[in-house]
Amino acid sequence: MFLRALSLAAALVFAGGTSLPAQSAGGQPTAVLLTGPEVGRKAPDFTLPWANKDGVGPAESPYQLWRDRGKTVVVAFYARDFTKSCTAEMRTFTEQYDSLFGPDVVVVAISTDSLRTHGRFAESLGLPFRLLSDPEQRVARRYGSYDNSGFSRRTVYVVGPDGMVKYRNLRFNSLDPKHYAELGSAVQTARGG
Repeated sequence: MFLRALSLAAALVFAGGTSLPAQSAGGQPTAVLLTGPEVGRKAPDFTLPWANKDGVGPAESPYQLWRDRGKTVVVAFYARDFTKSCTAEMRTFTEQYDSLFGPDVVVVAISTDSLRTHGRFAESLGLPFRLLSDPEQRVARRYGSYDNSGFSRRTVYVVGPDGMVKYRNLRFNSLDPKHYAELGSAVQTARGG
């Protein structure tokens, strides 16, 4: 039984990553093991509704990762709109947008918040990118950002123009300048710079 569970876990990790519940001897979940697509693997596609500083995006035009094939995409998961560290992260992304990302880079930030809350948050900070709503954490699970508290964990991915993961940080620290420097460097490398 143990070997079967271990081989299933290994298969899921090699297939691109997912969240796997760890179990006690009694079969009860004890923790969530987080994985996600590794550097060099294909980024899992996703489709989510969005909002930006101008309001909620049209329902018939959700954000779809595959549509940005050919561009460098930064996918940033965060816990909640209007919280201290998430506000700091989004503010830094905005204030350093040109130096961190540059032209032709698509940035999307994902949390469990509603589209209405996303719209207010984006407007309050003047965010130049879309906020995507993942209330059931379906995308967060595929990217190793799932947290059983009901909020996404702060993780950041850079997806290259070829759709492959070029960088990931499963514990992005919104208050650490080194993490922003690493992210900026990864974006430049993914862009071919």
